[in-house]
Amino acid sequence: MKSKATFVTAALASVLSLSSVLAQETAAPPLVEQINKGKWLEQAEAESLLDELFYQRAIHAYFTMQPALNVIGMRDGSEAEFGAGYNVLPIWKDRMDSRAWVPTPNADVIYSMNYLDLKETGPLVVAAPPNVIGMFTDFFQRTITDVGAIGPDRARGGLYLLLPPDYDGEVPKGYFAFKSPTYNVFLFFRTIMTKGENGPDPNPAVALAEQTRIYPLSGSEKDIKPMEFPNGSGKRINMMYPVDNTYWTKLKEFVDYEPVSAIDPELRGVLASIGIIKGQAFQPTEKQQELLKKAVETAPKMIMALRQTGRPDGRNKYYTDRQYENVWGGATAEWLQDSYLDVNQRATYFQVAYSSAPAMVMRTLDAGSKYPTTLRDADGDFLDGSKAYKLHLPPNPPAKLFWAVTAYNITDGTMPEAAQLLPSINAFNKVETNQDGSIDLWFGPQKPAEAPEANWIQTVEGRNFLATVRLYGTGTEFFDQTWKPDDLVKVK
Repeated sequence: MKSKATFVTAALASVLSLSSVLAQETAAPPLVEQINKGKWLEQAEAESLLDELFYQRAIHAYFTMQPALNVIGMRDGSEAEFGAGYNVLPIWKDRMDSRAWVPTPNADVIYSMNYLDLKETGPLVVAAPPNVIGMFTDFFQRTITDVGAIGPDRARGGLYLLLPPDYDGEVPKGYFAFKSPTYNVFLFFRTIMTKGENGPDPNPAVALAEQTRIYPLSGSEKDIKPMEFPNGSGKRINMMYPVDNTYWTKLKEFVDYEPVSAIDPELRGVLASIGIIKGQAFQPTEKQQELLKKAVETAPKMIMALRQTGRPDGRNKYYTDRQYENVWGGATAEWLQDSYLDVNQRATYFQVAYSSAPAMVMRTLDAGSKYPTTLRDADGDFLDGSKAYKLHLPPNPPAKLFWAVTAYNITDGTMPEAAQLLPSINAFNKVETNQDGSIDLWFGPQKPAEAPEANWIQTVEGRNFLATVRLYGTGTEFFDQTWKPDDLVKVK
């Protein structure tokens, strides 16, 4: 016979077992516990979260669409000043100076730039002159092909045939033929000046650029428009990307105009989540317009923060003992790292620059170009336009074509506009050299006392700047780092 204690123990065990079962029945999965104990959100919280999601998607859209808006801003500014058309090729015949608002323009070559519309014209032929340093890109600034020494013409010049994305006809012989992913195509040619008696002589480079011919493949001679070569030099022209809500309206126009295949479906889904859908009206509410405005003002600051703080992995550093950075961050010209598309590095690039091509990234001997850029001086401090600096370039810069040094605004890559309209010095300038062939250049709002006039680049007080060393036709000494530019040093 069982004792009373045994019955009590059994009863207690039964109660505990029942409690355990009840506890299991009332336990909840983790997300139920985390989100409001399995109940719907309060309406105000739900609406607030959707606003936050809209804003975050707008930030993402800004980052990913920036390459397109960058070149759209250039096109719209150019066409407002010079007119549109396949036959209109603006050339900065007296060099581009700080009155042209363009991301990191090169004052040391002659620029030719056009914005071709293959939807309007059909296939276009571009007769490229010899010795051009150039490229064609689509309107996401993805390289269609290099032109020149790294391109298929190998600096001999030739006929390039640009085909629209929906072209399905026969491709005729005799052309360097390429199909563009977008109807819009950016033509970017640079021709090299020569050394004149008193500095760079642009005339031969302009004459070479004016040999360019552009015409529809199917056009007959009598219908082809004659080329126009307006001079862009000396003009106040704004070719920058939008800084207000026109960013979104221009993006919508672009999405509507280009084929669906130009943007991958996932990114189209991001755009759709903020109301940008091909063929449908873009009608953001008043609240959404406020969020879009906030995004277009905040996203550039986020990109600047990436540039300001640098990469944790250090891939952007050219040297272990210098401040100079590789603006591609060790990626390819398409922004590919080993296992991912480097969207952050791409955004930092297109905030202050435009056009990316293999010739600018590949380690090509005596043919490509390199652009070591510095935001900081030898002490690691940001370059300050109110201070004076000295830059020492060792003898024999490894640049078969030429070298140049230029100052830029940090925010958007435009040139700082001062009394000196060309904040750049190149190999064709009559700069003073040291006995060993090295060169000392100075930066500052006023010319330092020890600086020769020809060796001084003027900066703007109260504004930071960055400095870029350009090496066209880069040689082996750059790649094996037996030649390195010194850091900028504060002048005491």
